[in-house]
Amino acid sequence: MTTWKDVPTSSIVVDGVRYSYRELGAESEVPVVFLHHFTAVLDDWDPRVIDGIAAQHRVIAFDNKGVGGTGSVTPADLDQMGADAIAFIRALGHEKVDLFGFSVGGAVAQMVALQAPDLVRRMVIAGSGPRGGGGIWKMPFIVGGAYAKAALARKDARHFLFFPRTSEGKKAANDYFDRLAERTTDRDKPISNQARIAQLRAITSGGLHAPDDLSTITVPVFVANGDNDLMVASEHSMDLAKRLPNAKVTIYPNSGHGGVFQYHDVFVPEVLEFLSD
Repeated sequence: MTTWKDVPTSSIVVDGVRYSYRELGAESEVPVVFLHHFTAVLDDWDPRVIDGIAAQHRVIAFDNKGVGGTGSVTPADLDQMGADAIAFIRALGHEKVDLFGFSVGGAVAQMVALQAPDLVRRMVIAGSGPRGGGGIWKMPFIVGGAYAKAALARKDARHFLFFPRTSEGKKAANDYFDRLAERTTDRDKPISNQARIAQLRAITSGGLHAPDDLSTITVPVFVANGDNDLMVASEHSMDLAKRLPNAKVTIYPNSGHGGVFQYHDVFVPEVLEFLSD
């Protein structure tokens, strides 16, 4: 059976831009489209989450415009990121999808649902909050501090941003990075400086943006986070769930921004149950 570590990378040209993506899993009428975090490319998805959901659903993960192996430049605007995601999904021929958005991908998922409500059946939003949520504009300072610590420790900044610096959190971080290294061939291109800066600007401006009317998103939404998220305060995830008329929320204990990866063995069954309702 094909898994995340060996599924081939495919591409499709949409409006003159070649998008890189990977698709695997059980055949299902409605696929699950994955939208990723700040600076992430295809190889930054946790294989346990991808493979776990792919056991029962068709899964599609892609690099949005200007990210990884996808051409063009990354827009510094969440609305445009959403529009680009919609164009990619429709180019694959899908009329209905489930969305899995992590971190800034969760914000992009909200843009997709607002711009193309007919396209979305259900959404899973992890480590994210509503546009206009207070305090998200501080994220560049938090990221900068984590990158400085990471440089001194010679570690990936996600050790400090995604997981608590407890013995349990450090083990979860090491296990996470071991899983990310399982794929050894046909790996994606790293994030470019242009994409990194554009994403940071989109996140910052999103934090300062006027709040969206999320009451118009009536599809079921599963909101998840850790209880001590340094990047997007856990309270923002709970606020997001309150603004959505048909949402459930799970906050995982003793975890941070990467709580759904730390608790992948609990999170994946919850997602599968939610998507099958």
